[in-house]
Amino acid sequence: MEGRFSVRVAGALIVALIVALFGAGPARAKCQDGPGPGVDWSGCSKARLMLTNEDLTGINFRRSLLTLSDFASSKMAGANLSETEVSRARFEGTDLSKADFTKALGWRANFGQANLTGAIFSAADMNRSNFAQVKGTGANFSKAELNRSDFSGADLAGANLSKAELARVLFQSARVTGVDFSYSNLSRARLDGLDLQGVNLTGSYLYLTQLGGANLSGVTGLIQAQIDIACGTAQTKLPAGLTAPKTWPCKDEEE
Repeated sequence: MEGRFSVRVAGALIVALIVALFGAGPARAKCQDGPGPGVDWSGCSKARLMLTNEDLTGINFRRSLLTLSDFASSKMAGANLSETEVSRARFEGTDLSKADFTKALGWRANFGQANLTGAIFSAADMNRSNFAQVKGTGANFSKAELNRSDFSGADLAGANLSKAELARVLFQSARVTGVDFSYSNLSRARLDGLDLQGVNLTGSYLYLTQLGGANLSGVTGLIQAQIDIACGTAQTKLPAGLTAPKTWPCKDEEE
């Protein structure tokens, strides 16, 4: 009986080993695939990748690790980077049109001059990241955390930034026509000199938001209480029925 038991145990161990080696094989093997359009690298650890000027159209990076990677000037249209770690990754000049960054984590990521047309950053954490001069028309940043990020010179026409965290974000020289800022936190953000035609500011928190010289005459949802805590100048144009508070221009304060 003891001999039969030992044989059964040995057989079970062999079967378990075969399952471990071959059953998990495809999942492991995909992470070893070479880069290219449509490659499935979901769930893979790919930190410090150097893939500049590559065609990675439609690549799947869902729930992957891409910290400190470089994708500058690559083609990544339609890529899936949802729930992916991209902190300090470089996407300068990259085509990320319609890419999905839903719930991605990307502190200090660099998207400078990237094509983010129709891209999705919903509920993503991209604090202190660089979005300067991006093409972001129609992009979705709803509920994203973007505090202290740089959108200067960006084209954000028609973008959705509702319920987003935008404290101290730079929007200087950006195109924000038709942007939805409803219920977002824009405290201390810089919107100086911008034309806010068609912008939705319903419920936006505008504490010390810099509006010097901005044209707000065509915004929707703005009320006097919001203006009273914002910072404008004599050159700021307000919608009919709203007036500049006596506190304008605000003192230069950083507390």
